[in-house]
Amino acid sequence: MQSQNLLPISNPNSSNMIPTSSSATADTMLLVVQENDDSKIEKKPLLSRTFSYTSSSSSSSSNLLKQQQRRRRIASENSLCSVAVEGCSQDMERAASNTFIVTKLSFTLLRYLGVGYRWIVRFLALGCYAVLLIPGFIQVGYYYFNSSQVRRGIFYGDQPRNRLDLYLPKNMNGPKPVVAFVTGGAWIIGYKAWGSLLGQQLSERDIIVACIDYRNFPQGTISDMVKDASQGISFVCNKIAEYGGDPNRIYLMGQSAGAHIASCALLDQAIKEASEEQRDSWSVSQIKAYFGLSGGYNFLNLVDHFHSRGLYRSIFLSIMEGEQGLRRYSPEVMAQDPNVKNALSLLPPIVLFHGTADYSIPCNSSKSFADTLKALGVKAECILYEGKTHTDLFLQDPMRGGIDDMLNDLITMIHGDNSETIRANSTPRKRLVPEFMLKLARSVSPF
Repeated sequence: MQSQNLLPISNPNSSNMIPTSSSATADTMLLVVQENDDSKIEKKPLLSRTFSYTSSSSSSSSNLLKQQQRRRRIASENSLCSVAVEGCSQDMERAASNTFIVTKLSFTLLRYLGVGYRWIVRFLALGCYAVLLIPGFIQVGYYYFNSSQVRRGIFYGDQPRNRLDLYLPKNMNGPKPVVAFVTGGAWIIGYKAWGSLLGQQLSERDIIVACIDYRNFPQGTISDMVKDASQGISFVCNKIAEYGGDPNRIYLMGQSAGAHIASCALLDQAIKEASEEQRDSWSVSQIKAYFGLSGGYNFLNLVDHFHSRGLYRSIFLSIMEGEQGLRRYSPEVMAQDPNVKNALSLLPPIVLFHGTADYSIPCNSSKSFADTLKALGVKAECILYEGKTHTDLFLQDPMRGGIDDMLNDLITMIHGDNSETIRANSTPRKRLVPEFMLKLARSVSPF
C-alpha cells in the first residue's frame, strides 16, 4: 500500500509516455512550423541589421572623407594665408625701409635748404604748377605704367638708383636709332620717369629712348651723378642691340641738370680715352651726337644766378663738392684747359637747344658753351627758340599738341632724309591739356 502511494519520477520522453503517432506527427509539424517561424523572425532582424550596418559604414566613410577634405581645405587655406601674410610682411618691410630712406634724405635735404621764404613760395608754386598740368600727367602716367612699349626699371649698375626705362617703337622691323636721355631736376629731384613724355613722342617716331636714373643730392654728390650717368650710357652702348637698337646710331641727350651731367660724363670719357687711362666699357666714338636741352655748362658764371633763384650757394657748393668742383664740373671751363686739347678732338657733334625766355638757366649758357667749343675746333651748334621758358620746350609745348619746333628739329637730326616720311607715318600729336591751363601753369612755374 505504501508502494502504491509513491509516485515515480518519470521522463516525459520515456517509453511510458510515448505519444501516439498522430500526436507525434502533430508535435513534429508544430516543431517545424515553430522552426520556420523562428527562422522568419531571425531573418528579418538579420537583414535589417546588415542593411543598417552597411548604411552606417557608408555614412561613416562619407563623414570621414568630408572631415578629411575639410581638414585639407583648412590646412590649404592656412598655408595660403601664411604665404600671403609673409608676402605682405615683406612688402611692408620694403615699404618701411624705403620710407625711412626717403624720410632720412628729406631731413638731410631740409637741413641744407633751411625753411626760408623763397623755398616755401617755390614749393607752393610747384604744387600749383603740377595741379594745372594734372590732365596731361594722368595721360602720360597711364601710358608709362600700362604701355607694352615701356620697359621700366632695368638695372644698369649696383647702386640703388642705377636703373633706366626703355621706350620702344611699336614697329620693330629692324635696328632703331637710340637716344640715351638723362633727366633734369636741379640735381635734387631728378627721376627717370620725368622723361616719359619725351620717350613716348620719340618712340612713336621710330626712335628708342633710354631714360637713365641717377643718385640725387643728398644721396650723392656730382661725382656720383656723373658716374651713374656714365654707367647708364655704357649699358645702352653695349646692351641696346638686345632690345632692337642700332649700336651705330646712339645719341646722348640731357635736359637742364641732366644736360650738365651728361656733358660732364661725355667730356670725362673723352679725357680718359685721350690720356689712355682705364676707362668705362664704352667709347665716345659710339655716340653719334650730343643734344643738350636748357643746360648749364659754366658754374663759375651761374652760381650767383642760382643763389638769387633760391638754389643757395652753400647748397650748390655741397652738391658740386666745394669751390674746386665749380671748375672741375663746368664743361665749358674744362674744355678750355690746354691739357684736354686732344680729348676735344674725340667729341661727337654738339647741338644745344635753349629758350630765350628761360630764367632758370639763361640761354647765354648754351650759346657761350657752343661758341667756346667751336673756337676750339669742335663741331657745335646752338639753336634758340624765341620766347620759350625752361619748361616750355620740355613740358608745355609737348602737352599742347600740334607742331613742336624743338621735337621736329630733333627728329630731323636723328632720321635725316627719312624724317619727313617718319613724321608723315607717325600718330598726330594730340593736345593733353587745355590752352588756358597751360598758360596759367607757365605763369606760376617756379622754373
